[in-house]
Amino acid sequence: MRQLFLLRHAKSSWDDPSTDDFDRPLNQRGRKNARMLAKYLKGAKLHPAIILCSAARRTRETYDVLEPALEGIPVSFEAELYEAAKHDLLARLRRLDDHLGSVMMIGHNPGLERLAAALSGGHGEAQAVARMAEKFPTGALAALDVGIGHWGALEDGSCRLSGFLRPADLE
Repeated sequence: MRQLFLLRHAKSSWDDPSTDDFDRPLNQRGRKNARMLAKYLKGAKLHPAIILCSAARRTRETYDVLEPALEGIPVSFEAELYEAAKHDLLARLRRLDDHLGSVMMIGHNPGLERLAAALSGGHGEAQAVARMAEKFPTGALAALDVGIGHWGALEDGSCRLSGFLRPADLE
């Protein structure tokens, strides 16, 4: 079974209103939450085959904090993932090479949240489904089991939400 991990970037800073949205850095809380997530990922031995990461500063900084826990996993920083709508994110996933059994996408809301909800169609582990429906906060990670043989066949309802982790769950 294929796996898809959808990670919303950690909390970013709004301290400098002149900073372009693409260039906003993580704030202190975001860096702390990313470090907790890195520790969790290392302990869970989560090891996707590839990471697709928005090229925005806050997603790259989230990845930088996580990288030691994801050591050796190839990463692709992609500008088109910034502010991407659900259908654009889905199209990118459909282009994955079929030899890849798992992928982590680090991106932004609302596209990432809408993608996770559409792919799972409300199906999965009951507590995870309820928590994700409540809110998909910064730093949250949705884990989906992908019930298809080819990434190109990925569509709404083709996945099962197997887990949903929020920063508050790690404190």
